[in-house]
Amino acid sequence: MTASTKTSAGNFFEDFQLGQEIRHAIPRTVTTGDVALYTGLTGNRFALPSSDGFARELGLPQAPLDDLLVFHLVFGRTVPDISLNAIANLGYAQGQFGLPVYPGDTLAATSRIIGLKENSNRQTGVVYVRSIGRNQRGAMVVDYVRWVLVRKRDPQSAAPTTVIPDLVASLPATALEVSGGLDLTRFDPAVTGSAHRWEDYEAGERIDHVDGMTIEESCHMTATRLYQNNARVHFNQHAEKDGRFGRRIVYGGHIISLARALSANGLGNALKLLAINGGRHTNPSFAGDTIFAWSEVLAKAELPGVANAGALRLRLVATKNQPAANFPDKAADGNPDPAVVLDFDYWALLPRRG
Repeated sequence: MTASTKTSAGNFFEDFQLGQEIRHAIPRTVTTGDVALYTGLTGNRFALPSSDGFARELGLPQAPLDDLLVFHLVFGRTVPDISLNAIANLGYAQGQFGLPVYPGDTLAATSRIIGLKENSNRQTGVVYVRSIGRNQRGAMVVDYVRWVLVRKRDPQSAAPTTVIPDLVASLPATALEVSGGLDLTRFDPAVTGSAHRWEDYEAGERIDHVDGMTIEESCHMTATRLYQNNARVHFNQHAEKDGRFGRRIVYGGHIISLARALSANGLGNALKLLAINGGRHTNPSFAGDTIFAWSEVLAKAELPGVANAGALRLRLVATKNQPAANFPDKAADGNPDPAVVLDFDYWALLPRRG
């Protein structure tokens, strides 16, 4: 009997070419069910994606999807083509959020390979990719760069010419956009439960978000499936029992969402993400770990033409099994503390006074 060849093993490092354009399959129509499940999985308490009434007061037709839910859903479109054979997602840069996404919108994704670098062991390589998510009208909803450590199919295959893209450390404030008609003129702090506005934060300030959240096996698995992220390292215990850790790794995006949800205690008026400057998953997380978080204000910026809002550049650090009261950060050797699992740099929108 002849074995079928209709299935796909995914792309390995040597399958990628510089400049390659990929149109990802399986567009996703989002629903209020996706929103409810995301809230149940992350505990997200930010008011804008939670309340239709609040969103309407701020000029939107209804509550938009949380920005990170949009990011994860677009990310999930890309996994079968980019990271099905990934060992780890290494980092993010130059992310921007476009038009708000609402239940009923359909998201699709395309990617372009912008860099390649084979590792010295010849077993793996790093793939740099720019991915863009668009709605059913073709409007951009998220645009970001990530780089992924991907297995080679054949260690002896020829290495491509090394190209590492030139990525900026932070998007300038002039590149930040408040789109979709959002207007904070009628912002009501009683709705968010936080009195702290843009003026109340200063560069260099550190905030311990106090609370912790334990990752359950069922929660991180459900989150991975919600985004249709089918990377084996996250969901296939049969394969991963013989891997580096002997168990499934929690999808790093789930850690970002948990840390962002925890940050509502102290940054409750950081209504939405405007941009992702950079991010690294510095250590793996597993079911049973308890995630804590702290933030550092890196910079403040006025937004051109936006009178009632300002932007904070925030560094969000997540730890596992270690509260953040002492702001765990770097170890003595300069590398991330073993308890640190995420170092995430982003711009957030906050209301201003007057």
